[in-house]
Amino acid sequence: MRPIRPSRTARRGGGARHASPPALTAVVLVSALALTATGCDSGKDTAEGRAATASATAGDPGATGDGKVRIPDDIRRKLKEHGIDVDRWKNGAWKNWNRDDWLREANDFVNPIIKGLWNPDRMRRAEDPDKPVDDNDLSGDQGVTDPTPAPVRAQAVRPTYHANAATAGKVFFDSPEGTMVCSATVVRDPAHPGRSNMVWTAGHCVHAGKKGGWYRNIAFVPSYNDAGRSEGQLEGATREQVAPLGVWWGDWAQTSQQWIEQGGSTGGQGASYDFAVIHVTPEKGGDGKSLEETVGGALPVDFDAPAVPKVDSITATGYPAAPPYDGQRLYQCQDKPGRLSLNTPDPTMYRIGCTMTGGSSGGGWVETGPDGKPALVSNTSIGPVTAGWLAGPRLGTVAKGVYDSVSRKFAGR
Repeated sequence: MRPIRPSRTARRGGGARHASPPALTAVVLVSALALTATGCDSGKDTAEGRAATASATAGDPGATGDGKVRIPDDIRRKLKEHGIDVDRWKNGAWKNWNRDDWLREANDFVNPIIKGLWNPDRMRRAEDPDKPVDDNDLSGDQGVTDPTPAPVRAQAVRPTYHANAATAGKVFFDSPEGTMVCSATVVRDPAHPGRSNMVWTAGHCVHAGKKGGWYRNIAFVPSYNDAGRSEGQLEGATREQVAPLGVWWGDWAQTSQQWIEQGGSTGGQGASYDFAVIHVTPEKGGDGKSLEETVGGALPVDFDAPAVPKVDSITATGYPAAPPYDGQRLYQCQDKPGRLSLNTPDPTMYRIGCTMTGGSSGGGWVETGPDGKPALVSNTSIGPVTAGWLAGPRLGTVAKGVYDSVSRKFAGR
């Protein structure tokens, strides 16, 4: 068993990539901050000591007429409390943090926007080196009640993705191991009907779990490679071709306390709570439209989905990056789910047959409800070395708490 962990980008052929009563993890220092990328050599940063960071919002108080922002003194002081000097940060200091000081607690998340950091080449080179995990890491699959599903071959989504899978996209971020990528889904915001800026993904796409902290430079790209170009065709592509709907930086992110305390890179630790919500803002300030308005829709989230035997079919969507895929094109798997229990006290997970690999991590799982409308019921979390199936958490009270908390934070804005 291996976790479908984030795909790692660095240079090609690089090294490896990549709970208790309900408890929430808050996140972020919301700062109005836009930085200019300097000295960012796509795919070549060693990432020794990259930490999780949190972001800033262009368009908040402090914004200037040229689209850039003035950093309030209190925010600058707060960043310095975490050892972050803004002036040094924009000149590349974000690459050189001391791993011993990796920010990990819920309220430590900071993610300053660095304009231009996610250029087409850096995004294109996000891939999965397929770091395997031995089946024994799953502690014997104790509690499994359903047989292993037969593999279901992932089907390519027909371009354009904006027309056929409008809510899907990629999450890019930096970790100590390199530049990485996950998949994600635009979801509704109860506080802002029709104007959501919320994205659903896996917890391991924003936080390293019990042995690490928050990732940094977290950004969402809706309808990545919208035209479905091949990897070769994307060489030399413009940013507009790779990210036609823009790059949206996380100005708030939240995962479960269970993932922070239990989550691991192998064996499925914390997988039953492996979910996260990111609130985003456009890198360039935008035209006043929300993410939902920009992509043309957002999915509702069902925190009371029916029991597995009552679910006829689930569709998982993502950008698989490990062979035989290259991370550039969008795929889907559809299957009737079974049950997977990794740890008896934890909620049982959904499991479906699917050949998608790493990079699809965090992608949304959608079920058609009794009303005939689609709703998000899970996200890709783990899968076996053989890439024959995927498992995702069932979303209940803890997941709803994470979701509602992010929505409330931005309710008055």
